[in-house]
Amino acid sequence: MDGRDLVRSMKAVGSVGMAQGVRAVRAAWRRGRADAAGLPPRGAERARVPGPVREAEPGPGGGVVRFGRAELRILVAVNGAVFWGWDGAGPEPSYALAGRAPEPDPRAVLEPDKDGGWRVVAERVTVVVSRHGAVEVRTPGGVMLRRDLPPRWWEPVEGGPARWMQRSEVPADARFFGLGGRASGPRLRDGVYRLWNTDPGGAFGPGDDPLYVTMPVQMVVADAATHLVFHDTSWDGTVTLREGEEGAGSGHDRPGTCELRLEGGPLRCWVMVGTPARVLLAWASLTGGAALPPAWALGHHHARWGFGSEQEVRRVVAGYRERGLPLDAVHLDIDHFDGHQVFTVDRERFPGLSRLAGDVRGDGIRLVSIVDPAVKAAAGNAVYDSGTAADVFVRDASGRVVRGVVWPGEAAFPDFTDARVRKWWGRWYEERLAQGFSGFWHDMNEPTSFAAFGETTLPRSARHGLEGRGGDHREAHNVYALCMAEAAYEGLRELSPQQRPFVFSRSGWAGMQRYGGTWSGDVATGWPGLRASLSLVMGMGLCGVPYSGPDVGGYDGSPSPELFLRWFQMAAYLPLFRTHAGLRAGRREPWEFGPEVLEHARVALLERRRLLPYFVTLAHLARRTGAPYVRPLWWNAPEDRALRDCEDAFLLGNCLLVAPVLDPGTDRRAVRLPRGLWYDTATGRAYEGPGQVLVEAPRSRIPVLARAGAVLPVRGEDGGLELEAWAPARGRTGSGLVVPDAGEGWEEPGIERYVSRWQGRRVVVRREGEDGESAPPHPVRVRGVVDGPGPS
Repeated sequence: MDGRDLVRSMKAVGSVGMAQGVRAVRAAWRRGRADAAGLPPRGAERARVPGPVREAEPGPGGGVVRFGRAELRILVAVNGAVFWGWDGAGPEPSYALAGRAPEPDPRAVLEPDKDGGWRVVAERVTVVVSRHGAVEVRTPGGVMLRRDLPPRWWEPVEGGPARWMQRSEVPADARFFGLGGRASGPRLRDGVYRLWNTDPGGAFGPGDDPLYVTMPVQMVVADAATHLVFHDTSWDGTVTLREGEEGAGSGHDRPGTCELRLEGGPLRCWVMVGTPARVLLAWASLTGGAALPPAWALGHHHARWGFGSEQEVRRVVAGYRERGLPLDAVHLDIDHFDGHQVFTVDRERFPGLSRLAGDVRGDGIRLVSIVDPAVKAAAGNAVYDSGTAADVFVRDASGRVVRGVVWPGEAAFPDFTDARVRKWWGRWYEERLAQGFSGFWHDMNEPTSFAAFGETTLPRSARHGLEGRGGDHREAHNVYALCMAEAAYEGLRELSPQQRPFVFSRSGWAGMQRYGGTWSGDVATGWPGLRASLSLVMGMGLCGVPYSGPDVGGYDGSPSPELFLRWFQMAAYLPLFRTHAGLRAGRREPWEFGPEVLEHARVALLERRRLLPYFVTLAHLARRTGAPYVRPLWWNAPEDRALRDCEDAFLLGNCLLVAPVLDPGTDRRAVRLPRGLWYDTATGRAYEGPGQVLVEAPRSRIPVLARAGAVLPVRGEDGGLELEAWAPARGRTGSGLVVPDAGEGWEEPGIERYVSRWQGRRVVVRREGEDGESAPPHPVRVRGVVDGPGPS
């Protein structure tokens, strides 16, 4: 136990009570002793580099290039993604991939290149391997997008995992995005970013890193093209980024650089090249489409740590109903458990939980339950007794069950990297379903405990199944929450096969979108926290996780009425729209902030309800294409450098541009517009992009602009689906997609395509089909027309 651990454990004493704090200190000591005994010393190491090229062996989609001290396997897959792995590393096994790796593209061939190197030419990319092991990714026109220098790795002489380092160069104009959930983004400036899922141990802001979801996934945007790079290893590591600098026409550009250091292998990498949409489509085909949330999960959620009783939940629900405010879900935190024990209910405070669930369900409101992985280690706890009998808990190197200290006290942790354990855990959700819960949010699953804020609950020497391969927590830590989400999702599919599961998780890893989404965790209350929460949502979307959102108002502390309102207004346009607060933060119902905030919040809630069909469509498109709901302004124009540097606004799908208010005392703000005509949805005023405009932002709303020509589905006054069409610019056409949805089942509805155009002085909207165009089956409302009659 080092000094840092001691400080964190003493911090826990003050934050969770003396008894729990003492247990936390003891657990930290146990963890330190376990690692001292269970992890072999690294000792002397042997440094390695590939050496000079010796020979090459072409194969399907690529081949193998052999160097003096290593070999490189390279292939181009049928989806256009490029894979390479060093020293025999292949695409599988991998926690990121959805099933088997894609088949190689038979058209891609490994062939000799100049200066003794080799290359693979594919439809979308050319990969060049130098004679000393540098790997360069180029556009079909020959422009360099990424150059990985020959890797270096250090192998313990006595055996064990090698640590390695990869330096890369990108164009001088390139900008970095991704790496999971980063509070400082979405554009990642020069700095060091750690790849280790971490509970910061308190509310976080823009300067805090790492956080709950880290991924070795970068999206790099440059003038020539966008590329996504994924280094498929789950070990601890760091990414050091440095943006490049152009030589102002002198020809002396300084490239951007990335240095990746990881504590274990394998050394393998995937790269996808193209437009942002094409890149994320390839990424989704590789790692899996996003889980489709039930329609109600795209509405408004209300949560609080500290409802305290069934009566308080009913009071809050009645408050929404009496004030005519839409509410779709209520989340119960750990205070509804019996002694904080997962899969239990405090019968004194919640004596009729299933009845409560049925009553609120009658008002169209679902209950969502928190689920933590920590199982109270005490005989008589049904989950612990069952887990002990089934031998599901993580053990240390000496064979003892590892114990940490979390909310229920000393706790054991299931080994979710074992398929047998995932099956066992998934069956426990039957108890939650029987209580009437419809959805689940996973917390504390980095995993973390009071003994190790900012580090790991489990010793790094703790043993894991890792799908039968065996290994320790150094490799399993970052995928622990991903595997927990898989256990829940697959368990719920078996328990309730007619309904789409709703699961979202505080932690995870590449591929977590297959099982649900995430939220920002304990973001700090304050204007910097508001900015950080937007950064996390945008960054997660660019890593392939489209469904996420923050705690409105920040997790802890007391937001001012203005801050709460501005946060609320922004969150109304994010995928997960949830008010939530910590135990000491007090109530967060909109009426608690005064009548003015209540009325403005009502407008935001009603607009979210009106846009629900649009969110449903975006959810289906995210599942099928990988495109996030929330997109950076450069999504359709990555070559626009001004847009690449814009971080205070976002696109919601392809139709709307949302410019949240991120600073206090603001009643107007500058908005950077992509190319084209844009309408202020509140005033109808039209603005021409590209460029920057000044838009009114009164307390009653935030600026939202609609793309000219957009056709989007909305909820009509009668509850039915309507089409809202924004007039295209004169001489231009517009379009939109609609995916109708039954709500909770597995039906795969077709995509309806609509086109809008001027016809004389009228704007007409038609549905496109195999037999040509036809009249829309839904009512149409045209907006933005100031010089002619309505739709036809």
